Amino acid sequence: MHRRQRITIDLAVQILRAAVAASPEQRVDTIAVRLALRVLMPHCPERWPLVAFWDGSSGDNEIGRFQSTNAALNGIMRQLQSSIP
Repeated sequence: MHRRQRITIDLAVQILRAAVAASPEQRVDTIAVRLALRVLMPHCPERWPLVAFWDGSSGDNEIGRFQSTNAALNGIMRQLQSSIP
């Protein structure tokens, strides 16, 4: 994998981590989150954690929003670890 691609993936993950951190206070279904999920799509063999993150980011319940986005990020990270050398 090229260095530029790895940097882009790292930046997308940082955006999602920041969204998880902000999710107890506000909805995090932003353009930045959407773009980060789109960047990670080719690197995640299964789409469910990406969809779950987006669906969870727009929830109205603070606890549920945090739990959904956090669990989805864990699924994304697991897939990235196994798919990126």
